[in-house]
Amino acid sequence: MRKLYVLLLSLFLATATATATAPAHAADNGSWSVYPAASQIAARPYFYLSADPGQTIDDKVVVSNRTSRPLTFRLYAADAYNTARDGGFAVRTVAEKQRGVGAWARPAKTRVTVPAHGRITVPFTLSVPEGAEPGDHPGALVALDERIDKGDGAVALGVQRAVAARVYLRVGGPTVPAIAVEDVRVSHHQPLVPGLGDSGATVSYTLRNTGNVTLSPKVELRATGLFGRTLLARELARIPGELLPGQRVRLSEPWRGAPQLDWGDVKLTASAKDTRESASASFFALPWLVALVLGVVAAVGAGYWIRARRLSAG
Repeated sequence: MRKLYVLLLSLFLATATATATAPAHAADNGSWSVYPAASQIAARPYFYLSADPGQTIDDKVVVSNRTSRPLTFRLYAADAYNTARDGGFAVRTVAEKQRGVGAWARPAKTRVTVPAHGRITVPFTLSVPEGAEPGDHPGALVALDERIDKGDGAVALGVQRAVAARVYLRVGGPTVPAIAVEDVRVSHHQPLVPGLGDSGATVSYTLRNTGNVTLSPKVELRATGLFGRTLLARELARIPGELLPGQRVRLSEPWRGAPQLDWGDVKLTASAKDTRESASASFFALPWLVALVLGVVAAVGAGYWIRARRLSAG
């Protein structure tokens, strides 16, 4: 039997966790870490860079080996994006097409071997093209271990591991913060018999950054029923901490204890610095048993009406 082979990439990005052998905020997977070289003032959590179109920046990245054997890495720059699942910060793989930081940054070495318990500092240049759009261009510098760890079984999971230091680049020019809420939907989860079981709903929506700067969004959810009664009002917690320019994320929010019988509206308001937008959707909550009874009554009524019409016509 032929074995199905699947390659997975395990990627670690810079977080707020410090380790014993790496500076605070270094991206670290336990075996190696990647972080900006310290400036003359202090260590840097990430690369915060600014440049005008046509300008070139020189900087340095450090790759630290925490294991007892030498490790070899592929170094490359990558564009960042928000994951569709939860809006997390992620970067393109080496095989994907790069358009921003991933295309403009070039490490002095594309492959490095770091000795056991050692570190290597690698210079890189970031050349912003003349026609670069103003605003934020997030990305990362990635140290990829190209070795593939193979799994066993019918499906072999090949895993490549990578660690990346985030790059926050702002290109000079007008900045436009803008956010949008799109495609709001409400789906109900009703018990078959009214009053016997819990009712709930799921509010789903798309959050999109339509501007050219990174946003730290907040989203407020408000639901109203018949006669304008407030059914729900809260600020949502499960949203991305950073919504990158041009990115959209599909999100959902559970609504426990949603009404079993009501008619109203759900409104979502997204806000960030200097931008605020809302979108809404109507809902009609009806228990399954009630809907079934009403459907049967309507069908029987329609049958009697058709029969009466035929008798009167005859």
